[in-house]
Amino acid sequence: MRQIAIYGKGGIGKSTTTQNTVAAFAESGKKVLVVGCDPKADSTRLLLHGLNQKTVLDTLREEGEDIDLEDIMKEGFKGTKCVESGGPEPGVGCAGRGIITSINLLEQLGAYEADLDYVFYDVLGDVVCGGFAMPIREGKAQEIYIVASGELMALYAANNICKGIRKYADTGGVRLGGIICNSRKVDNEYELLKAFAEEIGSQLIHFVPRDNIVQRAEINRKTVIDFEHNANQADEYRILAKAIDENEMFVIPKPMIQDRLEDLMMEFGILV
Repeated sequence: MRQIAIYGKGGIGKSTTTQNTVAAFAESGKKVLVVGCDPKADSTRLLLHGLNQKTVLDTLREEGEDIDLEDIMKEGFKGTKCVESGGPEPGVGCAGRGIITSINLLEQLGAYEADLDYVFYDVLGDVVCGGFAMPIREGKAQEIYIVASGELMALYAANNICKGIRKYADTGGVRLGGIICNSRKVDNEYELLKAFAEEIGSQLIHFVPRDNIVQRAEINRKTVIDFEHNANQADEYRILAKAIDENEMFVIPKPMIQDRLEDLMMEFGILV
């Protein structure tokens, strides 16, 4: 069983990328568990066709600690197992605690003893401290993939996440598996992301082109593979899943200093 955490700047498309990639894995017969690590609880929406799944923290608040695995785990597209950590009530407590509580509870209830090929953690934003760093800090995830684009803030966040991975690489054994570009159609985006990945000692594992079919599928509460399985974009997620499945390049990243990151942006921003 391979445990993977997906990180990236808030709003970069982590949940969309994760769910579409998981759909590709499930379509190919892989058994996958998705653990949503965002208080918004939207990490499994497309796999569950919009089902309003009760989160782990809500279940614990309403029913106490005597709960069964089926109370917090639902089955989605092609048999994917779906869990949402949830978060505290607004303005009360630390949202990162939901991740810690959920993963500990899943372990206690035997979720990881199932015949799983993959566990995916879809982690909120670019926070790599406290509860949000748990998949890295405590070795719950062996592989990290960072979703980014050719925008400065997306790469700034990716670079910061690399600092977090490097910090916990020795104690948790976590490694960076690569950068996933979720394209925003900025100038020289592919070249920039490839250069960024190589600069930090990693790889651009796949460049996902921008296609409005992703938004149409989301409106219909489905992944692209589920919505229109013959679409070109569906094949892009299949290629990404295959690249992850066959990946053998796992590194401790070498994050850049801020000046070097901005120089890299300038270098590719002025190409014609």
